[in-house]
Amino acid sequence: MTGATDKVLTLDEVVGRLRSGMTIGIGGWGSRRKPMALVRALLRSEITDLTVISYGGPDVGLLAAAGRIRRLVAPFVTLDSIPLEPHFRAARERAAFTLTELDEAMFMWGLHAAANRLPFLPVRAGLGSDVMRVNPELRTVTSPYDDGEELVAVPALRMDAALVHLNRADRLGNAQYLGPDPYFDDLFCEAADAAYVSCEQLVETAELAKSGPPQSLLVSRHSVTGVVETPNGAHFTSCVPDHDRDEAFQKLYATTPWDEFSARFLSGAGEHDYQLAVRTWHEEQQ
Repeated sequence: MTGATDKVLTLDEVVGRLRSGMTIGIGGWGSRRKPMALVRALLRSEITDLTVISYGGPDVGLLAAAGRIRRLVAPFVTLDSIPLEPHFRAARERAAFTLTELDEAMFMWGLHAAANRLPFLPVRAGLGSDVMRVNPELRTVTSPYDDGEELVAVPALRMDAALVHLNRADRLGNAQYLGPDPYFDDLFCEAADAAYVSCEQLVETAELAKSGPPQSLLVSRHSVTGVVETPNGAHFTSCVPDHDRDEAFQKLYATTPWDEFSARFLSGAGEHDYQLAVRTWHEEQQ
């Protein structure tokens, strides 16, 4: 299908629509189904000074190590099997960017508020915790009803652009997850002015209905600006059932100095060079 409704782009075309200073949301969760090919394409550009909103994993670690983040909004930054993302930790220890750390539920309601074009949503999460102390800009509101309850007013996490990765998508922007968890990719797309979906495989629209139940059609075309087919594009994070996390490579990433890792795996001209470098490394380990 071609024409105005065809939203297929390349990785570089997506990055060409982004600018320094933007607020970028990145879907997935920890080291699971992250749009890593899009993040790597972003690293090949000169874009910097970003506000990043993410349930953080190596997406945040890569951007932090490369000095591209001005502000991070996240409830955590983890590699799952490695509890704390080491390159994120190193960047924080040298005060490379500011951090707004929210409770996971507060973060989710911030996404909901942005998706519904609300300035904030009230939530109990955060009350009585250090979240309020370390984020003095957070405000509370009083219920207008008879209970008069005080609640945290979680601000909308509005984004200029969102980057997410799904298992399958069609050329129109409908996208499907086939793994055990949807995460919050649909909210990221709906909370952003523009949303870009990378996928393991582009299929015809009719094939989406055959691949899984209706509730697996997580992302609808109305909230998607562009689609990129990137097989293994979530590497080294997991994208079940297409591929598991590459634990051996993740350990290499976590234990290798940034300059050395970047020079070997991120200095190529495109995603093909990265994938080739990874295959070569695995062959060397055999």
